[in-house]
Amino acid sequence: MDISKTIADLKQDPKFVENVGMVLVHNGVVRGRSRADHSAVKQIEIHVDYDKSEQIRQEIEQLPGIYKIVVEAHEGILNPGDDLLFLVVAGDIRENVKPALALLLDRIKTETVTKKEIYSEE
Repeated sequence: MDISKTIADLKQDPKFVENVGMVLVHNGVVRGRSRADHSAVKQIEIHVDYDKSEQIRQEIEQLPGIYKIVVEAHEGILNPGDDLLFLVVAGDIRENVKPALALLLDRIKTETVTKKEIYSEE
C-alpha cells in the first residue's frame, strides 16, 4: 500500500473534510526475531481470512466518529522487513479514532491472521 496515495484518495471524497479530523495508520512489518523467544526468523508464512477481515472492518467502521477504514493484509511467504499489514482509520476526533485503530488491529491480528515462523536453522 502506498499510504500517501491511500490518504490522498480518501481526501478526494467530498464528505472527508466535514467528517475527518484525524487519520491514523498502522504499518506492521515482519520481525527478524520471534516474539516468543527472540530466535532469528528467516521467513514467515502468513494466511489471512479476508472475508473475516472485511467483516471486522465493516463493524469497526460503524463505531461513533469513524468515517472510513482501509485494511490491506499480505499473505504467503514473507521475509523480515516485508510489509505485513496496513490499517488506515479516518475519523472525527482522537477519542474515537485511537480506540478504533487499537480494536481493529487486535481483532485483525487475533481473528484473521495466522502465521508460522520459519527459523534460520530449519
